[in-house]
Order: sequence, then structure tokens, then C-alpha cells
Amino acid sequence: MNTLSYANMKSAFDFKFNDINGEELSLSNYKGKNLLIVNVASRCGFTNQYEGLQALWENYKDKGLVVIGVSSNDFNQELKNKEEVKKFCEVNFGINFPMTDITSIKGDDAHPFYKWVKEKYNFQPKWNFFKILINKDGRVVETFSSFTKPQSSKIIDNINKLL
Repeated sequence: MNTLSYANMKSAFDFKFNDINGEELSLSNYKGKNLLIVNVASRCGFTNQYEGLQALWENYKDKGLVVIGVSSNDFNQELKNKEEVKKFCEVNFGINFPMTDITSIKGDDAHPFYKWVKEKYNFQPKWNFFKILINKDGRVVETFSSFTKPQSSKIIDNINKLL
């Protein structure tokens, strides 16, 4: 982390990613909404959770929830490039929620958002499909492991509390 402390960042809305189309994806565009940020991979035993994430997006996007998939190869289970990831997600799961380019989520090369979450909330994904629920103020309110399915009552109940 060198001299920069990510704990000083005020909210999740202070961060930007590169999206799967090569454009900037600024979380500030979603101020006032709740976010479910999920590190995803195409060749994982949990990849079928894309289906549940898409269903959450369809059910809650007009109610104030944004689902964001953060493509990552940190566990060596992602495709070679963002073009392959995009095609895989669209063809196999009809994904149309925001997705990032392949992004590091852990270690020294982790994206600043994940460094902030680790430093401020003491949370780091241990595998693909870890989920981070962020309220409309940009604060992490709950995290879920890979084993918690997107449409589980645990996730749905936490989302409904925020809406």
C-alpha cells in the first residue's frame, strides 16, 4: 500500500473501474443506489451464480440496486481477455448488468476498491463469487461468501432492508 491509505476514502462511490467494453465505470454514477459487487470468473464451480446475479439485477435494478460483476483471474479461473469474458457471459447467461475488465482483487496488485474494503472493513474475497453489499451511502453493510447464492434469503433479506 506504500504511503497511500485507502481507509481515508470516504465511500465506495470514490472508486472507478474499467468496464468490460473498455470504458470508465465510475461508481459515483450510482450514488444514491445500493450496490452488490461480486468478483466473478468464467471457469469456476460457482459460475452458474451468474444466473442468480442476472435475476437479482432484473428484479431490483428499478428499485435501487445495481449489480456489478468484477471479472478477476486471481484464482486462475477466468478467460484470457475481456472480449472472451463478455461473450461468455452474454451467450451463456444473458448478462447485461455492469461488468468490469479483468481486475485483480487481492494482494499488492489489487484494485484500489478492494484495498479499501480490506483496509477499512477487514474483508477480502477468498474465492470467486464473494459478494459485497454496499448501501446508498457507499458503505459496506454485509459480505457473503461464494457458498451464499445470489437469490438466497440471506442476500434478498439484506437487499430488502436497504430499499
